[in-house]
Amino acid sequence: MLKKLQDKWGVGVFQFILILCTFAIGGSLSGYGAKKVMSFLGMEKSVIWWVIYIVVVTILWPLCVISVSVFFGQFSFFKNYLRKIARRMGILR
Repeated sequence: MLKKLQDKWGVGVFQFILILCTFAIGGSLSGYGAKKVMSFLGMEKSVIWWVIYIVVVTILWPLCVISVSVFFGQFSFFKNYLRKIARRMGILR
C-alpha cells in the first residue's frame, strides 16, 4: 500500500519518508497550536469547545505543514499538494 502511494506521488523512498515525517510533525504541531489557542480563549471543554477546536486545527494544519516542509526540504511537494486540495474544494481554480 505504501509502495502504491509512493508511485502515485512519484517520489523515492527517502523523500517518501520525509513527506510522512512532515505530515506527522505538521499535524501534531497544528493540534498543539489549536490547544494553545483554545486555552488562550479560556473556554471550558464542552461540545462547542470540540467544534471550535476542529475548526482551528483545520485552519492551522496547512500553515504548520508548509512551515515544517521547509525544514525537511519538501516545500515544493506540499505547495503542490495543498494547491491540489484547494482546487478540489473549490477554493482555487
